[in-house]
Amino acid sequence: MTRGQGGRIGPLPPPAAATAGRLAAQVVRWQRRHGRHGLPWQGTRDPYRVWLSEVMLQQTQVSTVLDYYPRFLGRFPSVQVLAAAPLDDVLALWSGLGYYSRARHLHRCAQQVVAVHAGCFPTSSAALATLPGVGRSTAAAIAAFCFGERAAILDGNVKRVLTRVLGFGGDLALAAEEKRLWAAAEALLPARAVDVYTQGLMDLGATVCLARNPACALCPLAGDCVARRTGTPERYPVKTRKLQRGRREHALLWLQHRGRWWLVQRPPRGVWAGLWTLPEFESKDALAGVAAGWAGQGRWLPAIEHALTHFDWTLHPLAWHWPARLKTLPDLLDQADPASSRWVTPQEALALGLPAPVRRLLETAPP
Repeated sequence: MTRGQGGRIGPLPPPAAATAGRLAAQVVRWQRRHGRHGLPWQGTRDPYRVWLSEVMLQQTQVSTVLDYYPRFLGRFPSVQVLAAAPLDDVLALWSGLGYYSRARHLHRCAQQVVAVHAGCFPTSSAALATLPGVGRSTAAAIAAFCFGERAAILDGNVKRVLTRVLGFGGDLALAAEEKRLWAAAEALLPARAVDVYTQGLMDLGATVCLARNPACALCPLAGDCVARRTGTPERYPVKTRKLQRGRREHALLWLQHRGRWWLVQRPPRGVWAGLWTLPEFESKDALAGVAAGWAGQGRWLPAIEHALTHFDWTLHPLAWHWPARLKTLPDLLDQADPASSRWVTPQEALALGLPAPVRRLLETAPP
């Protein structure tokens, strides 16, 4: 790493072959002795299973994925079964994992693998990266683990390991700096055992080279790590562009009639796209205004606080029991699109793809 005028980080030369070879050998040796070996998606060269695990592990902790992965495979044991399933079934099983665009991309990708590739995943990272929802790093992981390709990955954990070891101070909010880090990652690839090396980098980032309080004493790369030598590991990776978190507040209507609940499907784009949920209103006052003069009785339930990537969301549920003796229902139901709204039993509701906070609410059922 070099610094130009004003302290700007200058170009980072690729690691020398001898250095790259030593670093890779240390990672491979460490992974074989101390890395993770008992995860259910390890020890297989089935690209379907590896792909599924890689998608689930994006922005989700391993402990959570350990719960979902076997259930998902039990319901969708092959890419053909997944491709043929209704999207609602896929979203229902994904419910609670969050980042639901992953599930929609997963479904589209399975359909493309079946329709375009005769049910067989492409064998190169370049071809894999053309599939829906498969980025460069995911494609490289599949290619390395399943087909032995010398392809570099650069997920969040690996970025942290490599920027610290190399002292890479480029701002990864800039495409040019991200490109430089990709080049450095490719220069470090070993000639053999690329699957073990790739798993080793993942394991180091997940268990040793942590974002806060990294366990440097346990790291096989400690002797070569620039960040450790300068005492600044938590400065890396550098990414100056931060998301500005917002706040939203809405009301939800939990309408109940004759043992059934009224649910609506979210639009195909936006937050919770395609999921089934309770009707949403701009505010408590707006919902109270709509319900004014309704038959039956309602009560406000405790507010739900839910954190999403870009904003914090407060949801105010209003549970309303519409009298069973009445056949006439609230006017607002007449205005609903029958293709994206329906009455469901509690059992049917919980079998649908529901946002996690709505599912938790309905599981308390009925108030």
